[in-house]
Amino acid sequence: MNIPSFQYPQNPTKETVIECLGLESVYSQNLQRPILNGIDCRVQRGEFVALLGLNGAGKSSLLRSLIGLMPITRGKIVINGTPLSSHTLSPIRRQVGMLFQGGGLIPQLSVIDNVLCGKLGNLKPQHTLFGFPKQDRRQGIELLERLGLREHVYQKVYQLSGGQQQRVAIARALIQSPSILLADEPTTGLDVVASQQVMETLATLNYDKGITIVAVLHDLGIARQYAHRAIILDAGKVVYDGECDQLQDKFMQMVTN
Repeated sequence: MNIPSFQYPQNPTKETVIECLGLESVYSQNLQRPILNGIDCRVQRGEFVALLGLNGAGKSSLLRSLIGLMPITRGKIVINGTPLSSHTLSPIRRQVGMLFQGGGLIPQLSVIDNVLCGKLGNLKPQHTLFGFPKQDRRQGIELLERLGLREHVYQKVYQLSGGQQQRVAIARALIQSPSILLADEPTTGLDVVASQQVMETLATLNYDKGITIVAVLHDLGIARQYAHRAIILDAGKVVYDGECDQLQDKFMQMVTN
């Protein structure tokens, strides 16, 4: 893959593709507050946004709320100009790819079959009765080839390294041709080299394809290197929304306050 220089990131447009207004979720007895507790934030088309915060801050919950997996009791989510509701959930999910923490792959299936599972939301059951359409299989193989996994197409997922598995998960998300990609701690459990490979893959998709990316990250150095902007959550609220050059100071303030 040709990785661009991250010192000169692509400039996002001024079009808002994700908008969260006063989001509040269910009350958590453990936290003694709603998990999401009045979140306001926006993401513009073409941005790479790092979502940061301490454990329990609400990062993964916010990400899951954007595709209807975290119930919202108050507030509003708008994706590509469409308010999220039970009626709009299916079409919105076709526009938004999700990388779940740990990949969410099926270890016993082959690489290509895991990738093709990303098509299930767009196909009727009868269309997969005798296997996935040939054009979908070709698309999946092309994606794997672009991600450097051509020789692993028919291997079982459990035979791959952690970094390779995460790239399979990226291919599965990309096969639905999303305009937005959400990544929940995509480098968790990976070594330094694999983490860099995964982050460079995401950065390339953002830079070359213009895919908007929101990634929950726990490494401030990675956020500073790859993201255009950082949103920091604390106690279910946004406490910082801005550039990535002063993240260490922002976290020190959170810890000492």
